[in-house]
Amino acid sequence: MPVIVLVADGARLDALHGDLSDLPAMRRLRDEGGLHAVTTVFPSVTGPAYTPFLVGRFPGPVGIPGIRWYDRSRTACSWPDYARSYVGFQFSRFDDDLDPGAPTIFELVPESIAALSVATRGLQKSRRLGTLTLRSALRVANTHFRGRVERWLDVDREVAATIPRRMRENRPDYLFAAFTGVDKASHARGHDSALVREALRILDDTAAELRADAEAGGWWDRTHLWIVSDHGHAAVHSHEDLVRIVEDTGLRTAAHPWSARLDADAAVMVSGNAMAQVYVGLREKTRAGWPALVARWSALADVLLSRPATDLLLLPHSRDHCEVRSASRGDATVSRVGDVYRYKCTNGDPLALGGDVVGSADDVHDALRGSDYPDAIVQIVHLAGSARAGDLILSAAPGWDLRARYEPIPHLSAHGALLREHMLVPLLTNRPPARTPRRTTDVFASTLTALGIPLPAGLDGQSFV
Repeated sequence: MPVIVLVADGARLDALHGDLSDLPAMRRLRDEGGLHAVTTVFPSVTGPAYTPFLVGRFPGPVGIPGIRWYDRSRTACSWPDYARSYVGFQFSRFDDDLDPGAPTIFELVPESIAALSVATRGLQKSRRLGTLTLRSALRVANTHFRGRVERWLDVDREVAATIPRRMRENRPDYLFAAFTGVDKASHARGHDSALVREALRILDDTAAELRADAEAGGWWDRTHLWIVSDHGHAAVHSHEDLVRIVEDTGLRTAAHPWSARLDADAAVMVSGNAMAQVYVGLREKTRAGWPALVARWSALADVLLSRPATDLLLLPHSRDHCEVRSASRGDATVSRVGDVYRYKCTNGDPLALGGDVVGSADDVHDALRGSDYPDAIVQIVHLAGSARAGDLILSAAPGWDLRARYEPIPHLSAHGALLREHMLVPLLTNRPPARTPRRTTDVFASTLTALGIPLPAGLDGQSFV
């Protein structure tokens, strides 16, 4: 009973609404199994948002707090900058950064094949499709830094040409393939552009070929084929130069691409680009928590919160407690005690939930399903509690992102924040689920259940199979 997971990187939920006359394979899946709205993780950005599929866990607690982050402990990243960016050659360090105690899908399912997977631990090299050689890495770099978005669709076409053949030849138990063209085209042209639709058609053709082969081979009735996105997208009208804002307060600031600043007071790490983490007191190798920082850094917090680009400012207190601030809606706290999560309004209601919320992870997820910040309570607790997360965490306001310089092309659409458009993503299944899926983390648990493999401890999702 093979499981096939195709990631339409960056596809919004509404991209799969309508008649889908131009996406017949996905329309057929929707009619037979259903289109389900599930929540991704925070930060809602490629890399961290793949941990649900590949590890079954939220990203912060397994060591991936952002697509860029600062290694305060000096144990993962090296001199001179102690900073990580998966946008570039450090992409290859993803496996090393993952918590070794969190098994990957490939360690649990040895008979696997993957294309453009950010994590490959446990996967045989001969089964890693799209692994960067020097030649291909130079081509990808040229495509990225020259802003040649059409070339990203060529990468998708290569994946589309390869995985059906490998599926026929090897018949793996598990096939994972990422298609990045939707995300790249959305950044460059907007999510409603014709180029995004072209990228979706490449994926649709791939799904159709995989299905046709399975039907011809007699194994379609035993196959699970799921199409899912890692994050959404939303239009951007303004770009905040967050690094410059921090520097204007008088702080010496390290940030990509110029992260090797030896005298830095603060590090600014942007993801997506609608989410950012600011690290302060860089000489300390452990994070102190906001109560110990407030006297020295409250002025910086006030400056960041006052900016129109900032929707939410998160101030982690401890592993299970975080302060949430909004300039217009006031303050609250989110916390966890055991399996119980709590949102408590202290001087306002920054998440606009209408009052306090308390319950299990599933309870608070369901309570926030229709809100502007789906699953925000759980996601804030887990990211803010990560030892690698920043001291001040920003989620951008609608229409804004937090990186004005050093992008190859100005982003017309962005993601990364706790906003509904970023956090809600589509999940297509080829048969009706046994229960309604909630989160992208459910995909991992469902894969193991479908394959008859026991679930490891500590997963953040539940099987819908």
